[in-house]
Amino acid sequence: MGHVEMCLAVAGLKEESVNELTRRLAGDWLDFSTAERAAFGFARKQARDPASVGEADLSELAAHYGSHGAWHVIWWASRCHYMTKVADAFQLPLERENPFWSMPGVPSKPREQKEGAHK
Repeated sequence: MGHVEMCLAVAGLKEESVNELTRRLAGDWLDFSTAERAAFGFARKQARDPASVGEADLSELAAHYGSHGAWHVIWWASRCHYMTKVADAFQLPLERENPFWSMPGVPSKPREQKEGAHK
């Protein structure tokens, strides 16, 4: 299970919903809002060629999310890219089970994960 999938599961999505959403995110974004597509495009551009991110990219995010919301998109994308680079550099494997289920405040583990019926 990847980290994005873990976060979605901890947020309460069932495994079939997590799988459907990650499939949609990896493919065509036409059924997402214009604002969501702008955020996805920014994150993809930042991941592929961070030096190419410019004022127009930031302005587009601010137009959809306001300056505070744009900052959140930029910060979160940057954090995720950083964590991926560190994990790749150290060849860290992804966990087979979701390690976040034991954290305080996390809803109880879904039945399908308790029974080990994950893909």
